[in-house]
Amino acid sequence: MNVVISQSMLFPWVGMLEQIKLADVFIHLDDVPLSLSARTRRVQVKTARGFSWMTIPLLNFHRGQEIQDVKIDPEGSWKAKHFSLLNESFKGSPYRDEAISLVADLYGEDIDNIGDLARESMTRLAGYFDIFNSTKFFHARELETAGTKSERLMNLVKAVNGKIYLTGLGALKYLDESIFRDEGIEVRYMDYQKCPYPQNFGSFNPFVSSLDLVANCGKAGADYICSNAVNKKDM
Repeated sequence: MNVVISQSMLFPWVGMLEQIKLADVFIHLDDVPLSLSARTRRVQVKTARGFSWMTIPLLNFHRGQEIQDVKIDPEGSWKAKHFSLLNESFKGSPYRDEAISLVADLYGEDIDNIGDLARESMTRLAGYFDIFNSTKFFHARELETAGTKSERLMNLVKAVNGKIYLTGLGALKYLDESIFRDEGIEVRYMDYQKCPYPQNFGSFNPFVSSLDLVANCGKAGADYICSNAVNKKDM
């Protein structure tokens, strides 16, 4: 059984959808401190002027505050700014209205927490492309695990009876694979395919929001979400 563990991301890039597609269990790691630079609260979109950030403003945020406890600032015109930016980015895209509707439907919900908003944006994108592999979703806090960084990740995988831990390439810098091997858990790293699809404004860039894939390809965009993961020795 494949297990993916990740902080929730706001309308994430296609690579995160590749991970969800491979996951039998997806654990949202939202009981960790929020970094202001994290993709939990912001994502890039592509425009004729270059790349721009779509960012969620926070209410009374303080350093060390866990993602699940961070509130969204309800004031200001940030939603209108997001729609203006997306309309600029998706101008002329054949499925622009579907992409905008995904955002409008979510922003119309009564959600005041950045973790909940980011998490819901992920599952709605995955649902739009119908890439769920009978995936079960958990909040890390529900599983009541502890330990150092690698130990806790391993304990989360154990808590859901996982046999394979799928992780991004960033884990190469810190993950202690021996802890997983001792428990009979295999570690595999994402081999992100980043399949090019028709995209506005110059050369293809895979790291923008997956809303871009919706706007340009519609539901056929699922064909570009091509997932693969490998052992470290095969990288």
